[in-house]
Amino acid sequence: MAVARIQVKLKPTVLDAQGAQVRQALHALGFEGVRDVRMGRYIELELPDGADAEREVHAMCEQLLANPVIETYEFEIAISDQQSVIR
Repeated sequence: MAVARIQVKLKPTVLDAQGAQVRQALHALGFEGVRDVRMGRYIELELPDGADAEREVHAMCEQLLANPVIETYEFEIAISDQQSVIR
């Protein structure tokens, strides 16, 4: 069994309204040192072991899990006890 760990984030050029609200709330709580907040998503998938795992996860991200127009993504796939960063 393989586990894909995917992080999806807005591109740096895209306004992160949710991040701005969190930054404002942190400042209201007294955490004035926070300069910027960028929000994102973390997705974990269990997949069967195989040579196609990298290709399949990339396709899933491109087609559903991320919006390539405004978001970037990176993932790693852990197979058994080994961990390798793929993209």
